[in-house]
Amino acid sequence: MKFNELKSTPTSNKKSKRRGRGSSSGLGKTAGRGVKGQKSRSGVSINGFEGGQMPLYRRLPKRGFKNPFKIKTQTINFTTINSIVKKYQLDPTNLKEEDLFNKNIFKKSKGSLKLLNIGKLENTTNLEISSASKKAIEVIEKLGGKIIITKK
Repeated sequence: MKFNELKSTPTSNKKSKRRGRGSSSGLGKTAGRGVKGQKSRSGVSINGFEGGQMPLYRRLPKRGFKNPFKIKTQTINFTTINSIVKKYQLDPTNLKEEDLFNKNIFKKSKGSLKLLNIGKLENTTNLEISSASKKAIEVIEKLGGKIIITKK
């Protein structure tokens, strides 16, 4: 193949439409800007203008936002319960959320605990916890344990 035998694709050398070059060009006279008004003039940028409505960037707070109604929760599952019982020599028949906070296993400032159905329980447990998933409650009750949910 020689340099003079190369052919370009049909779209690569298509000329762009020139605005304001006579009525026959398709974009003559007003050059697609319409008639009169601020946007038809040169040197205008109205980014963020919402037709007199308070613009979005002025409606939002300046320095972030903290939801005062956010409910903080930490997750706990069966695998973590098994490891906690082994590590801290806790009684699995009488586990309470307060005991886990008092022994600094979980931080109370990070929110209440929620039990999730992940992993398998090694032994029957009686739990007192803020919240739990339906499946987790079923698993504990199948193994012969009890779960007491204390929502504050």
